[in-house]
Amino acid sequence: MGIRVAVAGASGYAGGELLRLIAGHPEFDLAAATAHSQAGQPVAAVHPQLAGLDLVLGATDPAALADADLVFLALPHGESAALAAALPETVTVVDLGADHRLRDADAWARYYGGPHAGAWTYGLPELPSQRAAIAAAGRVANTGCYAVATTLALAPLIAAGAVRPTDIVVVAASGTSGAGRSAKAHLLGSEVMGDLSPYKVGAHQHVPEIKQATGAHSLSFTPVLAPMPRGILATVTAVPTGDADPREVLAAAYADEPFVHVLPEGTWPHTAATAGSNSCHLQASVDVDSGRVIVVSAVDNLGKGAAGQAVQNANLMFDLPETTGLSVFGVKP
Repeated sequence: MGIRVAVAGASGYAGGELLRLIAGHPEFDLAAATAHSQAGQPVAAVHPQLAGLDLVLGATDPAALADADLVFLALPHGESAALAAALPETVTVVDLGADHRLRDADAWARYYGGPHAGAWTYGLPELPSQRAAIAAAGRVANTGCYAVATTLALAPLIAAGAVRPTDIVVVAASGTSGAGRSAKAHLLGSEVMGDLSPYKVGAHQHVPEIKQATGAHSLSFTPVLAPMPRGILATVTAVPTGDADPREVLAAAYADEPFVHVLPEGTWPHTAATAGSNSCHLQASVDVDSGRVIVVSAVDNLGKGAAGQAVQNANLMFDLPETTGLSVFGVKP
């Protein structure tokens, strides 16, 4: 018997990607998958890409999940905490929602509202000392999708003192799957195709998470909805403190990381190259006019930005090689 795994919120895009990764994982056995409105439906009826996965979605309640060794919570923000609290402490949990990411209760109230459920171990292994903390934890808060793309681009530069922690500017474009699977008029194909549109300008909920993870003091973040199903391309700019080469700083920080790739000089990241993978592609330069450091980061928002990151964390929590069941390579075209 392998590790018994359950997925709550399995009908969503991140939930579907989790099911795909678990089905191909050599140590994970999918024991249960639950949903709300889609409960009672065969998995393949909800996720046609998973034809052959013979499982029916159950109702999302603690009893359906309590017998698992590992539970992934792929629920809307604000819905994970109550369900996690009802699970036995012996069950290992990775929460893909935001409920347990923030240490600051005031930041939670400002950006999300409602009661603060408390912080769990933050699930980004590439941060200093975080890999050991994740391995020792029973409950881990997975990163946000924009947050991981930005944090991997920025954190080593701030840690090395190569850029100021103030006056950070981020513009990031994301595919529509980042907005979830619920039917929304502004996500209709006829609305999205041929269009770029900013949203939550100046008030996106990932800002406090990025500041907490990177050590940034002030951050201007503009997310942009892009006419593609998946992927994030983040452009991060910051004021340098000296003459350090930002590309060399990133290359040194990630030299031994299996999923973070600083691309060859002159090659810039693009989203299609990371699709289907758990990788992040980075490139850095210095603006010849302003002198600002520029880092461009690409991830699959459903991979390193959600389900892939969650499986990477779970691998560490179960003392498995963290690359188990995950692809370093994308599926372009």
